[in-house]
Amino acid sequence: MKKRIILFPVVMFLLFSCQNQPPKKALKKPNVLFILVDDYGYTDCSLMGSKYYETPNVDRIANEGMIFTDGYAACRVCSPSRASIISGKFPARHGITDWIGAKTGEAWSKKGRATQLLPPEYKHTLALEYTTLPEAMKEAGYKTFFAGKWHIGGKGSWPEDHGFDINKGGWDAGSPHGGYFSPYKNPNLENGPDGENLSMRLANETVDFIKNNQDTAFFAYLSFYAVHGPIQTVQEKWAKYRDKAEAMGIAETGFKMGHFLPIRQSQDNPVYAGLVEAMDDAVGVVLDALKEMNLDENTIICFTGDNGGVVAGDAYATSNFPLRGGKGYQFEGGIREPFFINVPGLGNGQRCNTPVSGTDFYPTLLELVGAQLKPEEHTDGVSLVPLLKGESIEERPLIWHYPHYGNQGGEPSSVIREGDWKLIHYYEDGHEELYHLKDDLGETNDLASENSERVKQMSTKLFEMLNEMGARFPAKDPTWTAEREKKHLNNVINKQMPKLEKQRLKLLSKDFDPGNNWWGSMVTKD
Repeated sequence: MKKRIILFPVVMFLLFSCQNQPPKKALKKPNVLFILVDDYGYTDCSLMGSKYYETPNVDRIANEGMIFTDGYAACRVCSPSRASIISGKFPARHGITDWIGAKTGEAWSKKGRATQLLPPEYKHTLALEYTTLPEAMKEAGYKTFFAGKWHIGGKGSWPEDHGFDINKGGWDAGSPHGGYFSPYKNPNLENGPDGENLSMRLANETVDFIKNNQDTAFFAYLSFYAVHGPIQTVQEKWAKYRDKAEAMGIAETGFKMGHFLPIRQSQDNPVYAGLVEAMDDAVGVVLDALKEMNLDENTIICFTGDNGGVVAGDAYATSNFPLRGGKGYQFEGGIREPFFINVPGLGNGQRCNTPVSGTDFYPTLLELVGAQLKPEEHTDGVSLVPLLKGESIEERPLIWHYPHYGNQGGEPSSVIREGDWKLIHYYEDGHEELYHLKDDLGETNDLASENSERVKQMSTKLFEMLNEMGARFPAKDPTWTAEREKKHLNNVINKQMPKLEKQRLKLLSKDFDPGNNWWGSMVTKD
């Protein structure tokens, strides 16, 4: 362990020594920049396969670091994943198993739902008794900073209550209440000039923090509200991607019915593409600032998302193909993420296919900066430093627990992955599906019936882990009827699907205009 603790400073010293010029900066503890993008899908960046979105700055992080091809968020929706990153615990253990604000029990049913189950209650704040990642970084001598989306607790459980010295924009809400252009309607972020872009503002706040602390080891956590709905962009970016979609060929139909909701089949939403590019522009501002301040060679950069891209519900914004499903779903599209760690001197664009989780950032960063690990805190995370060095880690099961329905059409279920095998347990009827991800990334071939012993073994392991963590489970809704659910689904197919197709084509029409001066992004000078 002691050898690993001094690894990063030694690598940095050697890098500087091999140059024919003096070090740009006196060596100190490595800085850390953590970038989290909301609702960002596995193929929402060009490096991970998108032919539509353009993300040169996100790609830069990956190409200069290590790409974890099997990197996962800890949950299929935001609040649980965010809590897992800074606690090092799976959602079933910390108890935040749904996005904070989601209805449960009879309150869920009374909202007119036609589903079979009543989702269980969940915790609405991250426990203050946990020693979080930012608190551990403070103990290690770091100045800590947070900018952007929080959504893991109300007042009294905001970023400043969990270890961040400075909080710019983090509060209860999970979406930008004022949209992506100032005024923001955010109690923890002063409004900028009318029309200022929110992603760029958060990037500039991060740069200002770094400039004011460049002689001190810092932990900067840039948590974009993008690319969560409401999706908005400027006219110029919309026009660019509208033309690009046309050049690529606009499909006649854009949606296919899933279990509960239609699912978007292609990446051709020019508004969403513009929102993605604006986020990438903001990432570039921070990366360029690090380079200009000669901090890039002493800064670790982590980049990931909190759940899959939104293919249904919310804004129906993107497609995660070849992965199945998206945000809220039990399939790979709901949980697999862009997952990059850039450590100067390590990685260099290499790809690692070992399954890893958002819970792993906590111990990984502690080891990289030479701080003592806290295994009693990051219970469900392991250090990825051996992988960054080209070595291996012990194989372990990863689990996901989501006993809820959510807004995107996923089903209440729990998941376990062991090696290349993935088992899904469904709570409505108790059936289980088994997929071999190496051979079937799109999860199209259920192998459960021909692998009954493996199913039994994995299911047993899954519930042993869930019970040990104190997981909660859904209950049957006594008011449910098959007739009511069928009527609801017919309404979705016959009324909602045509509306979505019409809306999709409207966004791609040459005369599209959202009104309100493009969501307030256009500001007159008179």
